[in-house]
Amino acid sequence: MPKKQANAVDALVGNQVRLRRISLGMSQDKLAQFLGLTFQQVQKYEKGLNRIGASRLFDLARILGVGILYFYEGAIDEVSGRPLGFAEDASPPPAPAAPTQEGLQLNMAFTRISDPKLRRRILELVKGLATDSASAGM
Repeated sequence: MPKKQANAVDALVGNQVRLRRISLGMSQDKLAQFLGLTFQQVQKYEKGLNRIGASRLFDLARILGVGILYFYEGAIDEVSGRPLGFAEDASPPPAPAAPTQEGLQLNMAFTRISDPKLRRRILELVKGLATDSASAGM
């Protein structure tokens, strides 16, 4: 029987670990110490190269101060293309990994907005600004 390999959900979970760790100002080394691992293993988790087992995910949630479902925010059903979740009107998925500090701050602030209509309007504004900037050659 072939060994199971990491997939897109593993990458999503790893990215969520990375975003939360960075938002807390925690290093990979510090997280690894809390988990009793090497920082290289934390790197592999964050890149989605290695799967995170259920008990390890539970430990990560406790250490990072989030619920288990936090790690699956933004997961999309591959068949329907709809967000996975329990609510009919699921919130929009978070932005992909923010490569800059400003991107991370924007993402963190955006996810704190509880009104879905306001989030959609802000998203449209940002998309419009990004399009304008791209067409202006900025």
